[in-house]
Amino acid sequence: MQDIRLIGLDLDGTVFDDAKHISPRNLAAIEAAVQAGIIVLPATGRTATGVPQAFTGIPGVHYALISNGASVVDMRTGEHIVDQPFSLEASLRVYDALKPFGGVFSLFVGGKSYATKADNDLIDVLVPENMRDYFRKTRIEVPDLRTVLQEKVGQVEKFSVMYPKVELRDEAWRAVLAACPDVEATSSLGSNIELNAPGVTKGSGLLAEKLGLRRDQVMAVGDSGNDLSMIEDAGLGVAMGNATQEILAAADAVTADNNHDGVALAIEKYALHR
Repeated sequence: MQDIRLIGLDLDGTVFDDAKHISPRNLAAIEAAVQAGIIVLPATGRTATGVPQAFTGIPGVHYALISNGASVVDMRTGEHIVDQPFSLEASLRVYDALKPFGGVFSLFVGGKSYATKADNDLIDVLVPENMRDYFRKTRIEVPDLRTVLQEKVGQVEKFSVMYPKVELRDEAWRAVLAACPDVEATSSLGSNIELNAPGVTKGSGLLAEKLGLRRDQVMAVGDSGNDLSMIEDAGLGVAMGNATQEILAAADAVTADNNHDGVALAIEKYALHR
């Protein structure tokens, strides 16, 4: 029987159902794990401002892993426990490589998301309907993203770009890896690309080492490409029933899908031993 002390939970497609809600059973399981002394943290590609209060407001939920591991924030104090930003040079190379391919840009900086008016005007065209509200509520409109990169040195966490088709996304992917071969490239939606600084993943952002925990005391639950590192790095990697084939192949166990309380079932079985 594993002694799980830390649980990293992806949000979209994992904790959230397709309507972007946390089910009562998922919420109750997270609360029960926290009450049992287990550290539970959202491990998301979202910014800090995009993590819902329904999760971070649970008493005892102290940390949030954001921007695919670029930062871990102590929600009580605002302190950054982990910071893994882009260098200025790398961020500019990534931006210049991506820009010719268009798409809807989101630039994650210091826990916030930035976009231009042109990007925001394409939300209804290129962003899946169940993500549009999140995009609109969390993005700060600026005249030019390259200027933000130059002004926010040491704070740039992630690039996320949504494309109209997978083929164009793949062209952009090849271009950015040619310009910056060490950058971490993943995808959490069918036609998006998410880029972090070299070596920065959800797996590298998990707090196990800092908290003195063994690998076998860590459980991670996810569904898509940007979850792969933490599924592989955790002692117990759990794939959602709706996970991609890549995640299903890498996981130690599979739970139900995100519309049928898969997170709760995994917590109850592996962490609470019910």
